[in-house]
Amino acid sequence: MELFKRTTKIDFMGGRKTALILSLTLIGISLASLLVQRLNFGIDFTGGTLLEIGYQQPAELADVRSVLAGKGFEDASVQHFGTSRDVLIRLAPRDDVDSAELSDRAYAALQEGAQGRIDLRRVEFVGPQVGDELTEDGGLAMIYALVGILIYVALRFEYRFAVGAVIALVHDVLITLGFFSLFQIEFDLPVLAALLAVIGYSLNDTIVVYDRIRENFRKMRKGTTIGVINSSLNQTLSRTLMTSLTTLLVLISLFVFGGKIIHGFAMALIFGVVVGTYSSIYVASTAVIMMGVSKADLIPVQKEGAEADDRP
Repeated sequence: MELFKRTTKIDFMGGRKTALILSLTLIGISLASLLVQRLNFGIDFTGGTLLEIGYQQPAELADVRSVLAGKGFEDASVQHFGTSRDVLIRLAPRDDVDSAELSDRAYAALQEGAQGRIDLRRVEFVGPQVGDELTEDGGLAMIYALVGILIYVALRFEYRFAVGAVIALVHDVLITLGFFSLFQIEFDLPVLAALLAVIGYSLNDTIVVYDRIRENFRKMRKGTTIGVINSSLNQTLSRTLMTSLTTLLVLISLFVFGGKIIHGFAMALIFGVVVGTYSSIYVASTAVIMMGVSKADLIPVQKEGAEADDRP
């Protein structure tokens, strides 16, 4: 237990300029990728065709994907629906092929590669209008979350802390989006949900650090701003690392054993937790220093005559 009680003495803020350069570089790469390559939106956003197939025997998803890929449907999303004999298939739209023809081709390919009879139980065509609405609603959800966070932190701490927290969250979101854009990993609704979860996780870490900074500003009256922030970061480091490591263990297990359908969700959270841990240490604290927060902003003002009022 002594290991967890021991406080480190790492000069985090001594490397804030290097961290700032690293963050600006990653944000620049992310923005460039988002502008040039954009995100590889999944069927939830682009629209497409959905097929529900019933097999007589339990179907192996890997075999279904292999059959579809052999017929030119490499980007098909395949998952079990209810039982292991029910399979849900999502196909991205194609400019040169009608949706009805696309579903007929996919069904014919599955029928050819299946052992036994298969039933086409349902075909749905998700139009681009639905995709546009989902894209807009997802973006609005993220903006509302950031505005709500700004108000909450401003009321709890101080407006400059609120700006620092939002800067850290925007940093996390942009870099995570850039990661998905740069490597053209499919971006669907589960990934969007993971991105919102990353905002919550990163904010929680930042609030813990800010709370300790505020507490230490009131205790360490003779310390400098950088010294107080360094002490606060070292005091919360063990908690930050333990939380991040235990969370990552769960997420890595999800990524490895959760199946292909949950890969994007788990990957977004893994990357987001790593970036969020980094930003709560460097970005949020550096932003507070750059905006000139000092002890005077957080130490309660002693009203004149307050001591006399407290006397019996």
